[in-house]
Amino acid sequence: MKLKPGDVVHVGADASVQFGGERSLIFRVIKVCDQPTYHGWVWLTGYVLDRAGNAIDRREIYVQRAGLWLLTPAATVDVGRLPPNLSGQAMRGGSGPERQERRSEL
Repeated sequence: MKLKPGDVVHVGADASVQFGGERSLIFRVIKVCDQPTYHGWVWLTGYVLDRAGNAIDRREIYVQRAGLWLLTPAATVDVGRLPPNLSGQAMRGGSGPERQERRSEL
């Protein structure tokens, strides 16, 4: 599995014995260390998430990639496509009528 920032993974005993049983956790990756380690192992920096998905602790963990379960892949952004309700004028912050109407609402 190729991990990247934004991925949410389950970290359990298969990833490292220290995360077995009640000590398993849900982890949102913010950094994948690119330094060489033992084959199949990786240093991850990220946040431990509670049941609601809120970050409760920042940690750095050393785990086996094969033991991680990907729960939610990082969101991908397609920069080549704009939402259909946005015009090019609005995206550039133009001075057209739409822009003036928004100013008067503020």
